[in-house]
Amino acid sequence: MSRLRLGVNIDHVATIRNARGGAHPDPARAAELAIEAGADGITAHLREDRRHISDADIDRIAALCRKVSRPLNFEMAVTDEMLAIALDHRPHAACLVPERREERTTEGGLDVARGHNAVAPVVRRLREAGVRVSLFIEPSTVQVAVAEAIGAQVVELHTGAYCEAVQHGRVDEAAALLARLTSAAEEAARRGLEVHAGHGLDFHSVKPVAAISQVVELNIGHFLIGEAIFTGLSAAIHRMRALMDEARAEVAA
Repeated sequence: MSRLRLGVNIDHVATIRNARGGAHPDPARAAELAIEAGADGITAHLREDRRHISDADIDRIAALCRKVSRPLNFEMAVTDEMLAIALDHRPHAACLVPERREERTTEGGLDVARGHNAVAPVVRRLREAGVRVSLFIEPSTVQVAVAEAIGAQVVELHTGAYCEAVQHGRVDEAAALLARLTSAAEEAARRGLEVHAGHGLDFHSVKPVAAISQVVELNIGHFLIGEAIFTGLSAAIHRMRALMDEARAEVAA
């Protein structure tokens, strides 16, 4: 089984910075530390309301990722503004996500089955520019099928509901949601899509998702940034990396 990649989302370093203003803590420095600690790539979401990552942050993080040859996964809403920014920076990958101004964080996956007419042209423009396109979707075989049909190369399965069930000790619900994730991952791989997963993963919920053999990358942010307050970012990433590797080894054994 292939090594599972870890993408670290550094958005919430900017959230802390923006609570007070000024320049600290610096998301670009967090990205650099994450790479030094073993992150395989950096994820950043430039929201329309700029509530955390800013345009200047993206400029610096994109430059850093190019310098150290690590991929930048640019999370973006399906809008003309974000498409223009993505085409300007040409990140390694762009992950299209749903976005509502009133939400605290991204809630649920992008409904590509309902919104394919709006999503498909953005996918096409990004691919023509050489950007790898990912769609952040619910673990649904229908969503997977539409993602393939409109030309996405990657799907990132939303793990939020599963992680919430684990956090609250709802064992049967967590098992059913994990089965949905597994089924969607299998269908995506069967269709030739690369499979990623993320949202809400922590030390308690990561191993069962990491054990899904079709998943090749996990994107984790909020928990790692929160844990960094207590243990440091490097230690948090090392622990997450170890749990991911343990899960893969246990499946292979």
